[in-house]
Amino acid sequence: MRKSLLCIAVASILAGCSPAPENTANNANQNAAVAQITSQQSANSATERLNQWFEQKYEQQLQQSPVQMTFMGRKDKYDQIDDVTLAAEQQQLELLEASVAELKANFVYEELDLEAQTSYDVWLYQYEMAKEGARFRSNRYVFTQMQGIHALLPQILINFHKVDNAEDMQAYVSRIEGISKAITDLLQRAQQNAEQGVRPPRFAYEGVLTQLDSLLTGAPLSDAEQDIPLWADTKAKINSLIEADKLSDEQANELTNKAKIALQQHFQPAYMGLKHWLQDDIDNTDAVATGVGKQPDGIAYYNHQLKVSTTTDLTAEQIHQIGLAEVERLTAEMTAIKNQVGFPGDLQAFFEFIKKDDQFYYPDTDAGRQGYIDDSQQYLDFINSRLPEFFGTLPKAGLVVKRVEPFREQPGAAQHYFPGTPDGSRPGVYYAHLSDMRSMPKNEMEAIAYHEGSPGHHMQISIAQELTSVPTFRTQARFTVYSEGWALYAELLAKEMGAYQNPYSDFGRLITEMWRAVRLVVDTGLHSKGWTEQQAIDYFLQKTPIAEGAVLSEVRRYLVIPGQATAYKIGMIKILELRQYAEQELGEAFDIREFHDTILTGGALPLSVLERRVKNWVSQLKTSSAA
Repeated sequence: MRKSLLCIAVASILAGCSPAPENTANNANQNAAVAQITSQQSANSATERLNQWFEQKYEQQLQQSPVQMTFMGRKDKYDQIDDVTLAAEQQQLELLEASVAELKANFVYEELDLEAQTSYDVWLYQYEMAKEGARFRSNRYVFTQMQGIHALLPQILINFHKVDNAEDMQAYVSRIEGISKAITDLLQRAQQNAEQGVRPPRFAYEGVLTQLDSLLTGAPLSDAEQDIPLWADTKAKINSLIEADKLSDEQANELTNKAKIALQQHFQPAYMGLKHWLQDDIDNTDAVATGVGKQPDGIAYYNHQLKVSTTTDLTAEQIHQIGLAEVERLTAEMTAIKNQVGFPGDLQAFFEFIKKDDQFYYPDTDAGRQGYIDDSQQYLDFINSRLPEFFGTLPKAGLVVKRVEPFREQPGAAQHYFPGTPDGSRPGVYYAHLSDMRSMPKNEMEAIAYHEGSPGHHMQISIAQELTSVPTFRTQARFTVYSEGWALYAELLAKEMGAYQNPYSDFGRLITEMWRAVRLVVDTGLHSKGWTEQQAIDYFLQKTPIAEGAVLSEVRRYLVIPGQATAYKIGMIKILELRQYAEQELGEAFDIREFHDTILTGGALPLSVLERRVKNWVSQLKTSSAA
């Protein structure tokens, strides 16, 4: 568009130099073209000014989070851990509130181009959600088996704190002390929540206690032969520096001793304090787990969580009904594949066959676990070869498949993805829980690899992080409904790309989609309809052939992270709706690569903003075609 306007302007100027008679219509066209150029120049100037402002404000935000900077591959405040107190959280909200007031005072929305307007909208949206969420700080569970920072912080040190020299190793040691302070601060928050009647179910305490034992059992905290994870990692990192001639023996001894002291005098007391409190408080938890609706202000809290997770105003009842409809549709598709492979029994009998037949499982051995990783990589290699046919923009970052670290591995827990760095120096990681191979069926692994890897999370997040056309904060934005909706859409897209040649793998794809449809029913059932944990498990087992261990892990995940599980299907449905809209509007002009680029090259967005982005793209193409 910019180039065509420039051509019009040049033609107008040349025409003005000609001795031809004056033409009123031509002059009007010329004036309109000049006005358009002037408007575009004004938008460019305002946009550039706004983008510079966003960079400054986002950098201020980042400086409040040393951990986030580490995730991004930066070494700012490398010896620090985030302040996790309520006071710090309130201060960050106030800074964001001040930035919004400054944004509104200094920038006129109508003077910005479309991309800048999107950035403006996203910044405001993030503030509004944070402001609404402040009311529910005491409703959040602090330590759970799924999202406890007690396991995340050691994982960050082990996997993301890169040590290139002695200074980095000293920062590592300092961070051990920082972790200890964070745990103590968070324990105080958990205790305050408990005083108000907010505790996760008993299984969450039990899960955290198991994880704490894994983090605390071993040298240098006891005379055990094995090392605790942080001590093993400390010694490995120091040895790597010695081998690279980046550390003298004297420095190595000094750092080793400092790390041991930090673990014994800071890490162990903080983690033991958490352990003792959980043990003392566990009898006050609910042995029969139910949702957050029973909390003080619990229904309002759950409605807020649904809004955060889906970026919509859908009610719990509406989401529940969408889930029931999707379950019915997918059941019919499952039955069709059952009939295709010639299975003689009904769908429930087919489920039992899938769950019990050894052909669908790897051996529960180290060789079987490696086979799962190797075959997942082969699926990803195949889909990577097809990406250029469906995407114009491809990620630069690499991807590796790894088993979850033993101290946080859970039988049957869901596979997950950790992003690499924006500069590609650290690849993305697809993590799989492989402690129980009977919870990891072969027929589902292909779809899950596409979900977590490409064209799913790895592709979407890597492309977002590598964007240079939008402010940095948008490259790091996280909207669950967008990212998980895309990853679930990616599972289906892979079929279009030639995957799932085996009908059992295609059935596995349907299982994973049914999994997400069931989530709509179960999550809303638990948190808004008073379902118990067992009711949710029973419904899950009735509708899917997922192993009971995995079902138990899933339901317990929903119980401690209310609303999050609803994002996947809601997001997928919206992306499919937008694709159908674009195909109908554009007809033969529809290009699947351009559609996918439109979805991915704006970073993660709330669904309403994503819908506007797609419709703007369609409108521009139609205008261009008409011209």
